[in-house]
Amino acid sequence: MVKLLRRGCLVASVLASLAAPALAVAQAPGPAPLLAIYKSIHAHPELSHYEEQTSAVLATELRAAGYAVTDHVGVYPDGARAFGVVGILKNGPGPTLLIRADMDALPIVEETGLPYASHITTKTRSGLDVGVMHACGHDIHTTNLIGVARAMAANRSSWHGTLMLVGQPSEETVDGARAMLADHLYERFGRPDMVVGLHDTNAWPAGKVGLAVGPAQAGATSVDVTIRGIGSHGAAPQMGKDPVVLTALFITQLQTIVSREEDPQDPAIVTVGSIHGGAKRNIIPDEVKLELTTRAFSEHGRQVILDGIRQMAQGVAISAGLPPDRAPIVTVLDGESAPPLYNDPALSARVKAALVGALGPANVIDARPITPSEDVGEFGLPGHQIPVSYYWLGAMNPEKFQAAEAAGRALPGPHNSRFEPDPEPTLATGVRSMTAVALALLQ
Repeated sequence: MVKLLRRGCLVASVLASLAAPALAVAQAPGPAPLLAIYKSIHAHPELSHYEEQTSAVLATELRAAGYAVTDHVGVYPDGARAFGVVGILKNGPGPTLLIRADMDALPIVEETGLPYASHITTKTRSGLDVGVMHACGHDIHTTNLIGVARAMAANRSSWHGTLMLVGQPSEETVDGARAMLADHLYERFGRPDMVVGLHDTNAWPAGKVGLAVGPAQAGATSVDVTIRGIGSHGAAPQMGKDPVVLTALFITQLQTIVSREEDPQDPAIVTVGSIHGGAKRNIIPDEVKLELTTRAFSEHGRQVILDGIRQMAQGVAISAGLPPDRAPIVTVLDGESAPPLYNDPALSARVKAALVGALGPANVIDARPITPSEDVGEFGLPGHQIPVSYYWLGAMNPEKFQAAEAAGRALPGPHNSRFEPDPEPTLATGVRSMTAVALALLQ
């Protein structure tokens, strides 16, 4: 009992030292202020699969904080090496906690006008010229991980066990976590007992966090569909089978999967994001290609969607009298899909208690499940073998947030060219909250 009380006092002392934003952000132990690191990472974003400099910054900072660091962790299906970073700090016997942060940016031209805005342009693997921006806050996540690493290393008397810090590449292409696991992450560095992480959001101002228990984020499944027909002259449609018309029928029918096939208490989404067919107005093409994204919170929901897509594609072909060799082609892209994120109730209860203790109950919100997807759940392994808890970090300037809320509008959020986290209070809350969670779990 005496040991527990003493350790509780030490934890309270650590959190008190992180209470002031200026201390947590500008003066946390380490060779460079967190705010400067954040601005540098924000100004120099890198796309998925190309996080060379970002991962090097993270690896350098973790080594400086005393962690055993391995970089270039991860291998993609084509054999290419990934830029994953793993930092390990052992501190006696006890549980192993994995804290994950993602590092990649998006192909978006930044329009925030910030003095440290990105002006980076690059070519995608397909040769397309694009701007690059940290439009999803992974710069906040990476910098926050550095701050937590410093705080935990400087306060080893307040916890025991093993801290595994993971800088994950390629979250935006949802293949980074899978790449690290394929490179024998747990066999090489040990299997964690728990996985936690955070994601910034425009839903709340800096200073507040949110946590959903149970289903937290939908799983995403990417699907390509090719509706095939028989080409002909646009003035003689009777000589062919028009795949454009069949595609229109197919898209309309797709929406009945959610409204008529899936259980309304198990939310699902089917979205056609891309359609390509034809080259000239007076030519009926041979085929139309579609790219779909689907979202579901359960494996049953996912399967209902996939079955519906296949059946409806086949149905429009049969109704048009197409021969079997012109049947539609439906391809599920497992490499571009992510499982649902399930926040383990028992672990999330411990995480929430730590958040409330660090920030106060008024600043910890019971969040609702959302349909945007994440691949952090991959670290929990199939069937939720390892409990995961992932929470939201308010990132908006409080005054701007209050003004926008009063006007009935939302500030630009993730994947928007004007997404603008307020870094100092956001990082202060992130470091304080995640340090509190780590301290609570490593007891």
